[in-house]
Amino acid sequence: MSNDERYSSHHSSLSTHPAPGVLAPYRVLDLSGSWGWLCGKILGDLGADVLKIEHPGGDPERGLGPFYGDVPHPERSLFWAAYNTSKRGITLDITCATGRELFLRLVRGADFLLESFMPGHLDALGLGYAALRAVNPRLIYISVTPFGARGPYAAYRATDLEAMALGGFLAVTGEPGRPPLRVSAVPQSPMWASMHAAMGALVAHWAREQRGTGQFVDVSAQASVISSLAHAPTFWDVLRENPVRSGARMAGRTITGAVMRAIWPCKDGYINYIIYGGPAGVRSLQGLVAWMEERGVATERLKTWDWSQFNVATLTQEEVDAIEGPAAQLFQQLTKAEFYRGIVERRILAYPVATAADHLADPQLAARSFWQAVTHPEWGATLRYPGPFARFGAGACTIRRPAPRIGEHNLEVYTGELGLRPDELASLKGAGVV
Repeated sequence: MSNDERYSSHHSSLSTHPAPGVLAPYRVLDLSGSWGWLCGKILGDLGADVLKIEHPGGDPERGLGPFYGDVPHPERSLFWAAYNTSKRGITLDITCATGRELFLRLVRGADFLLESFMPGHLDALGLGYAALRAVNPRLIYISVTPFGARGPYAAYRATDLEAMALGGFLAVTGEPGRPPLRVSAVPQSPMWASMHAAMGALVAHWAREQRGTGQFVDVSAQASVISSLAHAPTFWDVLRENPVRSGARMAGRTITGAVMRAIWPCKDGYINYIIYGGPAGVRSLQGLVAWMEERGVATERLKTWDWSQFNVATLTQEEVDAIEGPAAQLFQQLTKAEFYRGIVERRILAYPVATAADHLADPQLAARSFWQAVTHPEWGATLRYPGPFARFGAGACTIRRPAPRIGEHNLEVYTGELGLRPDELASLKGAGVV
């Protein structure tokens, strides 16, 4: 069976028994809060048995909205539901002696541990990396915190806004001459940190397969944000100046200091187009000017431009404006769908700016079976979720189960896997241990 056949045979609905993933033999103990949720989800989508461990009563971040049906309740948080799929869930108080004993029993059979407590918290409980390594030398211990496990900021707490600020992202977002802007109301830095944590976990896993021992993986959200700004040093290398906020425009593409617009309004939203250099950029501009002529907005200067001498690096602001003025008139005549059809026909480098509604209707995502239907019996509803980030020729990457309810798998894990009797589990529940 070819890869394409494998991909097309993958059904978009959540199966009761999804195909095994590439991490199917491995277990992850997930103690993390929202800083690490996506990391656990990625490992779970790849087939690992991710056991989400919450304090009895549930993770406090279940209180983060929005909520299904707009009813605030720890079992109805859509934020929780979105980032904790593909995990089983148990409750356990690791701050008490009995809870720590049960936790260590779980650690002995685990391959990864994921946590996002403030540095030193688990050490104070006798459950830090050194203690767990003594119990399980193969354990890969992943810590995701705002600023990392060491350094002068290590003990500082932070939200997404602080991590984005100290990571430098806010310095380059917003309009010139105005205060920085947050990128989105949806937290971004925890997602970047989680993706880096998943990458670090898998690199450490590869090393473990070579050497036989696990290691400590220390992930800083601040550092993850900085890595997303990898283009910024280029500004200094080329122009000997740091990048600044340019709003809907982009600086640093010319040696003249000219700025170019990147986001444009159209009839029903926004589109992305920027003046490119090289043969592809010239071809795009020629196609754009021909389109302007069809629509009656091309100037004589554009019609007679000598494209053989075009060099984006030496464009002056006056030349940029001469191109962008008519372009703006063209774009305002078009819907996003008309724009998309036109750029494909004319081979122009540009894209519509997609909204959530556009994503749901996107034929490319449909072709990849990206959206998955996940049933929530407790809500009496089936919701559509973003699905696999990648396709594998051997082993599925897919949502394997809905996010767990509070203590949903206590019986399955404590009696079925750790061997406790039902009366022992009931006693532990009565004592607040689980």
